[in-house]
Amino acid sequence: MSALHDNRLRSLEALGQSLWLDYIDRALLVNGELERLIRDDGISGVTSNPAIFEKAITQHDEYDAAITLFARRGLVAQEIYETLAVEDVRQAADLLRDVYEASCLRDGYVSLEVSPHLAYDTAATVAEAKRLWNRVGRPNLMIKVPATPAGLPAIRQLIAAGININVTLLFGVARYREVAENYLAGLKDRLASGGALDHVASVASFFLSRIDTLVDRFLGQNNRAQARELRGQTAIACARLAYQEYQGLARCARWQALAARGARPQRLLWASTSTKDPSYDDVMYVDALIGSDTINTLPPETLEAYRKHGCPGLRLEEHLHWAHDLPGHLAALGLDLDMVSDELERQGVQKFIEPYERLLIALARRATELTT
Repeated sequence: MSALHDNRLRSLEALGQSLWLDYIDRALLVNGELERLIRDDGISGVTSNPAIFEKAITQHDEYDAAITLFARRGLVAQEIYETLAVEDVRQAADLLRDVYEASCLRDGYVSLEVSPHLAYDTAATVAEAKRLWNRVGRPNLMIKVPATPAGLPAIRQLIAAGININVTLLFGVARYREVAENYLAGLKDRLASGGALDHVASVASFFLSRIDTLVDRFLGQNNRAQARELRGQTAIACARLAYQEYQGLARCARWQALAARGARPQRLLWASTSTKDPSYDDVMYVDALIGSDTINTLPPETLEAYRKHGCPGLRLEEHLHWAHDLPGHLAALGLDLDMVSDELERQGVQKFIEPYERLLIALARRATELTT
């Protein structure tokens, strides 16, 4: 068997799951590595966030020439960051354009996030998303919008405007239902205004490892045997329940009517898939959640780990009774998953603001160093 056909990463594609890379930097784009990942490993999308761009821009000298040029033109740190990010996203989108077209617009997307400072401002999020959409100017761009209460109406408005949206910072099934409802409402609004639906795409990004990190911290403070047994179980259970919701939506009459007019399903995307607890399997958020019509986005280290020892197989609909029972077991121990979701959302916004601010400080410092 050839190395390509023996590739565990390629097996996910054969099982109906798309594989996106949760990383971007300029070297990846110019040295042919992203092209190789697309060709050999079946990578069919790229996601980014402020933390990823902070690492890419501050830890690599490939950006120095551009930083120097933009600084001498009088651009401030935030303008330099956005210009660098837009250039990288455009190039990645161009490299994925063939995937976008060959998949009939199912895959081939690159995601760019609105400023994390706008997470609680609907109008500003909508304005920023439209501005970035127009500035990048690529049909296979997705604008990332957080699933905060203020983000929900922004999602509806942006879908109605025909802008592809990657909904981020999803931590709970209840909030996922709201996201899906706003996606359907946005499609309906677009149809009512005479807009076409067939070129509008969206994914709902469910963040996994952060769920287990917070829940496990609580369980670790409980001496009961059941608490020990529940460690590392919550994120996968929540993802499986969200997938059941997704399948239910796919069968509902409202969706069927929109699909008949060309609408595309808002696929679930598994994010935050690197295992934070070293005692857990480093590919646990991949192996357990392989299912048709889903996406898994992996950072480079998890991608490499799965290439070496992943075990492909359809498992997303396994142990559903356990998944349904888990919230009750946690509640009996004093933990409410809706409260967990709310806390993780608050933390998630802050975890994007902090690297964003560090990036701007580092860029200002670097621009000064390069131009004096």
